[in-house]
Parts: sequence; structure tokens; C-alpha cells
Amino acid sequence: MLQLANTLDKVNLGVAYVVRWLALAMMLVQFTIVVGRYAFGLNSIALQESVLYMHATLFMLAAGYTLLVDKHVRVDVFYAKVSAAAQRRIDIFGHLFLLMPSMIALIYWSWPSVRNSWAIFEGPISVGGIEAVFLLKSLIPVFAVLVILQSLALLIRLLAVKVP
Repeated sequence: MLQLANTLDKVNLGVAYVVRWLALAMMLVQFTIVVGRYAFGLNSIALQESVLYMHATLFMLAAGYTLLVDKHVRVDVFYAKVSAAAQRRIDIFGHLFLLMPSMIALIYWSWPSVRNSWAIFEGPISVGGIEAVFLLKSLIPVFAVLVILQSLALLIRLLAVKVP
């Protein structure tokens, strides 16, 4: 089972390895937009939207990796003050009854919008923008699947550890 958890980790590690470059690309594109606008009086709605697309892609696809490296937001009012065994029980409960059901609900409720967007190849957000809103909306279920996979990997490890 731990081999399955390691394989699931590799999915999010691979995705993070690819999308991390979007942070650099976003910075360079945003710099180009600012220089173009203020130095040359040029403006491009599509270029501005590309920053939005890159930011959304980076945020949504790196969420599973963030969970993997334990850098997600944790409300640890009680968590930090309890024993390792209690932390393990809290984590198991959180994965099984909070995180996974939330992600499944997100897939369920977002899927009709994603499907409809693909059916019409939904166009740009703004006039002159990128004609690929259907790709942007597709990030929602992909995000949920990546988080579910990482949650499953963490859950396997939690259940494999024997705590006295």
C-alpha cells in the first residue's frame, strides 16, 4: 500500500514540477504588460488574461503538492496541543469526512458547468481575450482529483503507521 501512496505522490510531484514554471512566466508576462503599457502605450487584453490563466493553473494544479508537503492552511487551535495519536485521528477524520467529501462535491457540482463550457467551447471573459474559458473551468475538477489523490496517499500512510 505504501508503494501506491508513493505513486500517488509522484503524480502531484510531477504536476508541481511542470506548473512551478508558471510563476516565472507570470512574472515575465506581467512585466511585459507593464512595460508595454507605460513605456510604449500598448495594451493587450489577451496578454492580461494570460496572467489570470497562469495564476489559476498554478494555484489549482499545485494544491495537491501543497497538501503533500504539508504547507496547506491548517486551523490548529487544538491540533498542536494534542498527542501524535490524537493528531493522527484528527488527520484521518479530516481526510475521510471533510476533505474527500468536499472534493467529491466540488467535482459533482462543477461538472455540469465544465461540460456545458466544453460543449460550446466557451469564449473569452473579455472582448479580445483568450478564447479558452472551457480550459479554465476544466481546472476545477482536475484540482479536486489531484487533491483527492494526495489525500488518499496521506490517508494510506496514516493508516499504515502503528501508533501506540
